Amino acid sequence: MKLFSSSCAVVALCTSAASADVVITLTNFGAYGNQFAEAITPGRLSGTLVGATIDVDRTQSTWFTRANDLTLYVDAAPLGNNGLLQLGGSADYSAAQRYSWPNGGGIFSTTSTGRVNLATGIDMNAHQDVSFWLGNGNSSSIAYGRWSGTITLHGVNLVLVPSPGAFALLAVAGITARRRRA
Repeated sequence: MKLFSSSCAVVALCTSAASADVVITLTNFGAYGNQFAEAITPGRLSGTLVGATIDVDRTQSTWFTRANDLTLYVDAAPLGNNGLLQLGGSADYSAAQRYSWPNGGGIFSTTSTGRVNLATGIDMNAHQDVSFWLGNGNSSSIAYGRWSGTITLHGVNLVLVPSPGAFALLAVAGITARRRRA
């Protein structure tokens, strides 16, 4: 089975330091079978991923794409088989851990909700090279699905990466502070 990536994702990330959860918000995210888009780039999460909760509506479907075919896949780029984790999808991408979403597998199901707890947590500090990919885990390339809702990642925090301009300001502040001490 060959996976391919795309830039079709419309996602937003939110985090709360108090809850140690990261929420991926999807708004009309659409993908064909085996099509994935990078939702979280490498090095953006810290902590240990212990589970995930899905709460999505499938708003469009062709060729038997079910609500629980929305797939979260954790793998280093370039995207391929044998990743660390697969949540959802009817196709098997040979991840080290694979789970189905608790519901949404019926042909007429339009929602998928519920929590999945991992048997073995994934230490994101030890896996700084992995991305989180979202896609349609239906094995047919003509299958299409569109989803809106959220996937909450439990036990992890979003690592804020300063912009290049902020780095420049920090460098100038460091140089200024060094001159004052001299």
